Amino acid sequence: MNFHVMTLFPEMIENALKESITGRAINSGKIRLNAVNIRDYATNQAKQIDDYCYGGGLGMLIQAEPVYLCYKDLEKNIPSKPRVLYMSPQGKRFDQKYAEELSKESDLVFLCGHYEGIDERALELIGVEEVSLGDFVLTGGELAAITMIDSISRLVPGVLGKDDSAVYETFYDGLVEYPQYTRPVEFMGLRVPDILLCGDHKKVEEWRKETAIERTKKKRPDMFEEYLITHKEELEEKERKRKIKEEKKRRREEKRRREEMKAAGTLSAGKYLEK
Repeated sequence: MNFHVMTLFPEMIENALKESITGRAINSGKIRLNAVNIRDYATNQAKQIDDYCYGGGLGMLIQAEPVYLCYKDLEKNIPSKPRVLYMSPQGKRFDQKYAEELSKESDLVFLCGHYEGIDERALELIGVEEVSLGDFVLTGGELAAITMIDSISRLVPGVLGKDDSAVYETFYDGLVEYPQYTRPVEFMGLRVPDILLCGDHKKVEEWRKETAIERTKKKRPDMFEEYLITHKEELEEKERKRKIKEEKKRRREEKRRREEMKAAGTLSAGKYLEK
């Protein structure tokens, strides 16, 4: 996968992503990073790329021309028109589903604003998707782009050591992640749940799913409400099976008690009626 970043601070992007998992993925060729300096496309001798806003107001605005020229030059080396993500608090909220969708692209272009943003005409001519990390303001779009690239990269096949690592993480399937433990078995009086030590993988997976549901309900009620809607049939079937299991257990217990009473001579065979 190819990540192209249009920015005034390419070193900031490169330095952040050259470490850890993304750094190894870049070195192995699993992902490619191309950080391009918008200032290189300024047409004036001073390489100025910002100016005052028409209509007044505080701060400076990045001019349309260098941004547009930067994109057109970048576009020459991309086989088909890429999705261009403009980092903006006005945009669509970035989440795990969005990351999964974007991870299927072969090329992504990130446009990072600075100062008061970018001349609207450049955004219209390029045809950007505005994307937001949340309802807060950053100095520039670089930190948002770095965060999104990190998140998307994890979903690219081969980037993580085990493909399953990206699957069973927080927000997968609409749930927060289940609690995890490592050695020692006991620490300061707190033990690893026995179910995780039993060796029964099916029971472990069931426990993980149940605790993930409970955690989501407690910590992220907004996500839990969505989960109830999107998994309605699954939850109804699970509840049906639970009731059947409980009924079978109740009948076994009732039968056991009656057999004990018979053995003790407190219930005659003639009074025994099977429901």
